[in-house]
Amino acid sequence: MSDASVAVRPAVLSDLIPGKLVRDVALVVGAAGLVGLSAQVSIPLPGTPVPLTLQTFAVLLSGAALGLPRAFFGMALYMLIGQLGVPWFAPDAGNATLGYVVGFILAASAAGALARRGGDRTALRTVATMTISTVLIYAVGLPWLMVATGMDFGTAFDKGVVPFLIGDGLKVLAAAALLPAAWKLTRR
Repeated sequence: MSDASVAVRPAVLSDLIPGKLVRDVALVVGAAGLVGLSAQVSIPLPGTPVPLTLQTFAVLLSGAALGLPRAFFGMALYMLIGQLGVPWFAPDAGNATLGYVVGFILAASAAGALARRGGDRTALRTVATMTISTVLIYAVGLPWLMVATGMDFGTAFDKGVVPFLIGDGLKVLAAAALLPAAWKLTRR
């Protein structure tokens, strides 16, 4: 049997799109744009410099759908273009939240790597993938918030993590419904 006759199983959802180079560039730019657009859904919360946004949901879905290295490049492009002055970071977020944006790169990369290993095929695996990735966003964002604002760990945790736990939990559950469903649709 020749190699050409063996069907290659896609590792992540975006592998189903033909035209490798053009596809990869379009997906990286699209992921950056999606996160930039989702940042515009920004709700300031009283008592914290960190707004409530849809960014983490876009980051996690993009990471899992794109896999490595596209997820990494998409979030790195998002951060780079934002640093160059494109106003697509969350409005009024300021420097205190830049650590979360840096965390997006790590989280999307982790989600992509785990998805490549089947971490988005079932609801339970998707919950694990998205939870790990969300924790990575906090792991980078929280220390940055502490340095940028002078908050101690407890205060930063109360202002930079606690107000977002329920929303992030809902985002994880939404991803756990969407990603396995997308894989089921591709099998039809």
